[in-house]
Amino acid sequence: MLSRKNKLLLFKLLSLFSVVRGYNILVITLAQYLASIYILAPNVPLRNVILDLNLFLIVTASALTIASGYIINNFYDAEKDLINKPTKSMLDRLVSQRFKLTTYFILNFLTVFAASYISFRAVLFFSAYIFGIWIYSHKLKRIPFVGNLVSSTLAIAPFFVVFVYYQNFQTVIFVHALFLFLLILAREMIKDLENMAGDLAQNYRTIPIIYGARVSKSIISCLIVLTLVPALLLIKTFDVGYMHYYFMVCVGLLIFFLVLLWKAKGKMHYVWLHNIIKFIIVLGVFSILLIDVDVVLNRIL
Repeated sequence: MLSRKNKLLLFKLLSLFSVVRGYNILVITLAQYLASIYILAPNVPLRNVILDLNLFLIVTASALTIASGYIINNFYDAEKDLINKPTKSMLDRLVSQRFKLTTYFILNFLTVFAASYISFRAVLFFSAYIFGIWIYSHKLKRIPFVGNLVSSTLAIAPFFVVFVYYQNFQTVIFVHALFLFLLILAREMIKDLENMAGDLAQNYRTIPIIYGARVSKSIISCLIVLTLVPALLLIKTFDVGYMHYYFMVCVGLLIFFLVLLWKAKGKMHYVWLHNIIKFIIVLGVFSILLIDVDVVLNRIL
């Protein structure tokens, strides 16, 4: 049996894990490594990619920056989240705002420290990334559509830095990136519909609040249709191994998503739509393995 003190400590650790959304960071870390192995450096021996110290530091710095980003976002959205996510908000509040801010600055310091071992350009990139997340959380997220665009750009930044590291400029990589960017942008727009109550109470000027749910649904529909373009290109034009089955499933799910979108009327419906896109993104991470199912055998040496 745990003592009361140990139980409180455990709950605080769970609270901090919830604030930094540790599960998201684990998925992004895995995605960076899989993208490096299968997409960005397909001709580099597997051992060299996995044991690459610079790649490890890039992934570590990305994880630390994302964690600090979730903390500062949680700090600014504390009141809004009480309305939109009351259960999660109560768990998050087990950790004080002061402790969150202290952790935020420590994580940012560790990010720059890790980046300094890579290069000065890495320090500049991650410093700009940290600033971008802060200015988004503090100001930009309240601006209609601009906030959504910035949020989506920040979400794919960890993959951009790995892409720059490997200097692989093949067209197929840009098509993958476009697919992911449009999908994330549509998810951000869905979150605005999902969080209308809290956004309205805190005077956030999101598209559904200013122009209404119908306009927001129209924009999301356009984004989903645009997302189908890179998905179909990756099925028909580019060699992505067995991953083309993933994109075929995506096409079906996105069409189903469009049908549900126009039938959606309340928060619960928008939560389901958000979860569909989240499922597509997470499934996509593991589907990278399908690009070359024999990669371990072919590249282990």
